[in-house]
Amino acid sequence: MNSKMRSKLISVAMTTPTTVQIGKNGLTETVIDQINESLEDHELVKISVLRSADQSAKGMIAEVAEKTSSEPVQAIGNKIVLYRVSHKEGIKHILLDENFN
Repeated sequence: MNSKMRSKLISVAMTTPTTVQIGKNGLTETVIDQINESLEDHELVKISVLRSADQSAKGMIAEVAEKTSSEPVQAIGNKIVLYRVSHKEGIKHILLDENFN
């Protein structure tokens, strides 16, 4: 993912509500399943890392992205933003200009 694509995804994420929270139990299978479901439904997911979690957002973004086969977009404050193209029909897909590639 290049910087222009990342920039567009960050701008979309600004108006995207937080859909998943990671708490003191960390990255459980249930949390991973929630993230995967949200990525499939929306392509872009914003995750809140609670203070009770054992790591910061920056500390866990790579692990979350790896476990969900998604692209890390941003980790800022207590928020993580991830992106993955969805193959689900009937959803609003995020169009990334092909000139970015």
